[in-house]
Amino acid sequence: MTKMTAARAAVEILKREGVTHAFGLPGAAINPFYAAMRDSGGIDHTLARHVEGASHMAEGYTRARAGNIGVCVGTSGPAGTDMITGLYSATADSIPILAITGQAPVARLHKEDFQAIDISTIAASVTKMATTVLEPAQVPGVFQQAFHLMRSGRPGPVLIDLPFDVQQAEIEFDPETYTPLPVYRPAASRAQIEKAMAMLARAQRPLIVAGGGVINADAADLLVEFAELVDTPVIPTLMGWGAIPDDHRLMVGMAGLQTAHRYGNATLLASDFVLGIGNRWANRHTGGLDTYTRGRTFVHVDIEPTQIGRVFAPDYGIASDARAALELFVQVAREQRAQATRPDRSTWVAECAGRKQTMQRRTHFEDVPIKPQRVYEEMNRAFGPDTRYVTTIGLSQIAGAQFLHVFKPRHWINAGQAGALGWTLPAALGVCAAVPGATVVALSGDYDFQFMIEELAVGAQFNLPYIHVVVNNAYLGLIRQSQRGFDMDYCVQLAFENVNSPELSGYGVDHVKVAEGLGCKAIRVHQPNDLLPAFEKARSLMAEYRVPVVVEVILERVTNISMGTELDNVTEFEELATRGEHAPTAISLLD
Repeated sequence: MTKMTAARAAVEILKREGVTHAFGLPGAAINPFYAAMRDSGGIDHTLARHVEGASHMAEGYTRARAGNIGVCVGTSGPAGTDMITGLYSATADSIPILAITGQAPVARLHKEDFQAIDISTIAASVTKMATTVLEPAQVPGVFQQAFHLMRSGRPGPVLIDLPFDVQQAEIEFDPETYTPLPVYRPAASRAQIEKAMAMLARAQRPLIVAGGGVINADAADLLVEFAELVDTPVIPTLMGWGAIPDDHRLMVGMAGLQTAHRYGNATLLASDFVLGIGNRWANRHTGGLDTYTRGRTFVHVDIEPTQIGRVFAPDYGIASDARAALELFVQVAREQRAQATRPDRSTWVAECAGRKQTMQRRTHFEDVPIKPQRVYEEMNRAFGPDTRYVTTIGLSQIAGAQFLHVFKPRHWINAGQAGALGWTLPAALGVCAAVPGATVVALSGDYDFQFMIEELAVGAQFNLPYIHVVVNNAYLGLIRQSQRGFDMDYCVQLAFENVNSPELSGYGVDHVKVAEGLGCKAIRVHQPNDLLPAFEKARSLMAEYRVPVVVEVILERVTNISMGTELDNVTEFEELATRGEHAPTAISLLD
């Protein structure tokens, strides 16, 4: 048999499970694992500036390419607690990442040793498994089980905590005969799909709601084929955006209270049947359930059996991986089409297309300071269909989802349920590491950007170039807008007179100087007509220097972005588009 340290065995398993990249920070308690990575080779490592940043990099890495599992590594104590936000974000959005932490020696775990904390208990509620390995010989089995769990059923993260002496102990392990455990994913039966298809056939105005499960299952191609076969319009959720191209005739917008289109909400309210695939009926999508469900029949397909009925009881539920279900949906739909039994949907499809043509929000404003809507209009002009957008929460994300265009799966990479501020920058770096050479554009408000701004140095050090659009209104914009209901504007102002940058006129932090100090390039834009040239210059700087390029846009201080309390009660704060030149990049999409 082959003898090696348990840490070396762990590294060999990582490689045989397909891991080629890790993000993290070494420390005393995890140094044996780092020594094993160095000696074994084959795993590139990106040194983060904060362990939470490493966890978000791992998330971006996983989300960017089908089959990826991002790995983040840290030492004992605060490294593990720093990872918790990343683990929460990953579990909330069904993203598999593996967190590996060092730990005090086994004999000292209950002696309040330096940086010894029960991280597995802390992480238990935000992972599929969190364990401290107490016996060295269990390390191979624990890592094997971790990959099995991350990939099986509803995907999600795992944390493995390795005491210092466990890492160093020698064990018998033969990496050449290691085999990953089979992955389990529930699959729909033919009978279940036929029943759902019969329900669809009886509908007059059906819709497909495509969630993030379609993206996770790498099933966007099947979704589009199925929608075309049954001639049924598709509404993606925010997590499913990109599963069908924005310019496809059956893509009829997103629905919801915030990250939604007027035409998407109107179409959902006009429907009589909804087939949800890989979605979880999130409250920002549904709004009030009475409004959302009234007059409609629902079929829900989800990989997690307990997700069915969690938010509301569908008329029919199917526990299945999205790809497995869609393969059968396509098969049955093909058979029905060959038999000429498909209902005529042409009138309904035309109605949905008509709403998409006419129910637009205005984006073309000439105001100075710049209105945010204009920023997204110019981003649509500057960045093509291969662009991968990365963002988290805030008015920037909400407006971005209302106005940007996405054409491919995994090209809208978004922290959905958790919406952690600071997520965008490190996640974008993870995407860059996963897809070298891709056009990656991050979108942040000023506060999201400031949360983990130090990670820009990682992009500069490791040549991870991308463009980071920072829309700066010197406000916690989303919270300021939500405070309108309390008649206050309290503790949300980020503006101050910067004694080192008086030219900012009270906008506070000089993001350009900070970015340049961290080894990146940066541009500041004040005029709307300068946006497109700035994006073009950013592309040039990124290509020349191979570092992140920040494009900071100075916005008007207060803009209220469309949102509401129900699908039929969304407040439009700005003038709507009444002619084509009001929303040029939205209208041109439909030509």
